Amino acid sequence: MAILSRSEAKKILDKVLKYSKAEAASAQLSGAETGNIRYARNSVSTSGIVNDIELAVEARFGKKSGIATINEFSDASLEKVMRRAEELAKLSPDNPESMPLLGEQKYMPVDGFAESTADITPDQRAKAAADSIVAAKKKDVVAAGYLEDARSFAAVANTNGLFGYHAATSANFTVTMRTENGLGSGWAQSDVTDFGKMNTAASSGIAIDKAVLSQEARALEPGKYTVILEPSAVSGLVAYMMGNFDARSADEGRSFMSKKGGGNRTGEKMFDKRVNIYSDPSSPSVPAQPWSDDDHMALQRVDWIKDGVVQNLPCSRYWAEQSKGTAIPSPNNLIMVGGDKSTADLIKKTRRGVLVTRTWYIRMVDPQSLLLTGLTRDGTFYIENGKIKYPIKNFRFNESPVIMLNNIEDMGRPERVSMWGGPAMIPALKVRDFTFSSLSDAV
Repeated sequence: MAILSRSEAKKILDKVLKYSKAEAASAQLSGAETGNIRYARNSVSTSGIVNDIELAVEARFGKKSGIATINEFSDASLEKVMRRAEELAKLSPDNPESMPLLGEQKYMPVDGFAESTADITPDQRAKAAADSIVAAKKKDVVAAGYLEDARSFAAVANTNGLFGYHAATSANFTVTMRTENGLGSGWAQSDVTDFGKMNTAASSGIAIDKAVLSQEARALEPGKYTVILEPSAVSGLVAYMMGNFDARSADEGRSFMSKKGGGNRTGEKMFDKRVNIYSDPSSPSVPAQPWSDDDHMALQRVDWIKDGVVQNLPCSRYWAEQSKGTAIPSPNNLIMVGGDKSTADLIKKTRRGVLVTRTWYIRMVDPQSLLLTGLTRDGTFYIENGKIKYPIKNFRFNESPVIMLNNIEDMGRPERVSMWGGPAMIPALKVRDFTFSSLSDAV
């Protein structure tokens, strides 16, 4: 029962809302069937399938609200969960920032469901893991990986006539390869909607090569370097930046998007003119749920940065009313426009620099400048005269993505990555003056 059709979901939502005695009520029904397989030391350790479905109901009396959840759907259970939400609402204090429930929304159609992923079998998961393990054994490398696939749905409705339904599939594979002597490490990922497009052997091959090449790493002095950041390395920094795109925090002076004297920096050129970032739930490359999670506002294509100029900031309905602005919901996916070069092409055009496979353990240092700190991992190399010269020890970096996106020298082709906030298309970047602050002994 983890996946319900549009009509099945609507039937349950309509029924539970009819039990409402509150001034207004909303409900969200979501479910997923998730399969996984995990392996380490070239041997499968766990695998399984998880089914889950849940109904969350919100009842409102003025600015008071209460939420209750349930995973039973008999008439008695539906009435019980609504009564519970109403009881909680009456006990709760007023929420001064509460906004009325939305009326009917026009959600764009999104094709984010692939039968190949929905119909994946345990044998297919086992083969995906085996392809990776066999590739590792051929190179005397130790593999540790995780594959997770899901078919899911979400449906929303309220007493003002709003209704939406979205079904999706996804599959994500990550793998770390280590040399037997523990001196080399490589990493790769693959994130798809259609499992038929996933090749775990090919992804594993990338990680294996990096593991073998990264042995006997040399120490390079910390400092400012020209770097080539692969898409997974870029995404860690860009995710933090976009996660801090917010009109309210900017208007209140708490953000790198705050403007001196008040207000925010919408309309300012803050980045290299080649920086273009937008979201679009209907994107065939990274399809996403077409409404926001918080209040179910319809999502559209939105330009966040265009030609280096900040175009929009997410803005809640409450803050839009307070600031006399426009409500813009946060995105569920992200697309950063890139170039047409491969990472190998970027390396060929680099006289001296550092190749970074991925960034890891990123934390905020200063929200006003968006200064971040983090570590490189699983394959960091020195480039000389267009070739990878030798592996180098990992670094801690201290860098702001705002500065990074002003120091772009070249851009690669966007690739799909799994990013905080949803799927994303992110290019590799060649960036000058990237700050490495210290060495890290971890491989």
